Amino acid sequence: MDRDFFAANSVPDDLVLSDLIGKRWSDLSESQPKPVIDQARLRKYRQDRLRAQLERHDCAFVMVVNPVALRYACDYRNYALFQSHIPTTYCLIPRNPGEPRHLYGAYGGDPDVDKVLPGRPISYFDGGDELAAWAEVLATDLAEFLAELGSDNRRIALEYCNPTLVQACERRGLEVIDGVLITEAARMIKSADEIACMRWAIAIAQHGIDMMARAIQPGVSELQLWALLNYCNLANNGDWHDGRMLASGDKINPWLQEANERQLEAGDLVGFDTDMVGPYGYFADISRTMFCGPGQPSRAQREVYRLAHAEVTHNMQLVKPGVTFEQFREQAFVQDEKYWEQAYSCLVHAVGMCDEAPQIKHIFRGPSPYPGVLEAGMVLCIESYVGAVGERDGVKLEQQVLVTETGYEPLSTYPWDERLLD
Repeated sequence: MDRDFFAANSVPDDLVLSDLIGKRWSDLSESQPKPVIDQARLRKYRQDRLRAQLERHDCAFVMVVNPVALRYACDYRNYALFQSHIPTTYCLIPRNPGEPRHLYGAYGGDPDVDKVLPGRPISYFDGGDELAAWAEVLATDLAEFLAELGSDNRRIALEYCNPTLVQACERRGLEVIDGVLITEAARMIKSADEIACMRWAIAIAQHGIDMMARAIQPGVSELQLWALLNYCNLANNGDWHDGRMLASGDKINPWLQEANERQLEAGDLVGFDTDMVGPYGYFADISRTMFCGPGQPSRAQREVYRLAHAEVTHNMQLVKPGVTFEQFREQAFVQDEKYWEQAYSCLVHAVGMCDEAPQIKHIFRGPSPYPGVLEAGMVLCIESYVGAVGERDGVKLEQQVLVTETGYEPLSTYPWDERLLD
């Protein structure tokens, strides 16, 4: 593509040459060192975590389908979003070290498995009205995999599969449990290598946030802002965002309205949540709300910002090993009742390669779905959304922290908007 194309499409030369090619502003490794990750050690840790859960649930193997779990289990990355709604790839991870790990229906890449094989249809897109018949074939494959392992254990774990596959397995005398019991629990405690991956993903996200912050001004659209964050992620070999969670002005209340063509106006609050699957497949989940000048924030804007900031900072102080989820709920910051209806869906949730279990609900939202305790090696996101029903403004803040042996360490470090804290 030559320069005539850019001239014809009104793309300034200085943007093309300086910002995209010359200065390489989006490439963070140009300005700070990229971590060196021991990939063999990282992969072994994750596989050992999966095997420990297979041992705990007395399963011979787990069949992994979820694209995030595939990345965790065998570093398979290709066509992840396609896989999320039209699954074509699955991996069999056995319980014992040294037993073969098979990946089926893969689209290239360099997965960490012993063998790559053609797969059976597991989606309607591939199997159509014959999906039940293909389930019978796949169930036979799974029974034969047990024979290959030399295992007389007939208990297996299947992650996100069709009922016809469960039924076909049961007809072959296999006992099926939910594979998420294996994959979700395995991912809860992070190794030092995983934390190093996450620090880099967060650094990339904060680089993109800084680009967005510089671009916040009247006339810029929400989508243009979001594109800067997305560009930074892709340019640094990240993957995707779980949503386009950026809203401004009269769209910021209630929360969970995605970015659109709305143009910023002076006096707007601009809130966003990165929800970013970054480099190495690890998650950067950071929320900030910023003021769009010129001018100064209103008293009402500063009030909701201070309340959200107080909730996040108070709840971070509760993070330490040994605190039960119920204790956390009981001691957490409680906003005025007028903010309850539109409060965020949880106080805290874990992250790794995406939003992960556990999550801790507000005390006013009834029973929490998870009993449990905070442990060193968990990574948590401390959440707050403050915006009353019927009001124009709202504030979304979120801080990502590591649970350490003695308390917590902030992983996200992007500053608060001091104009809103005054």
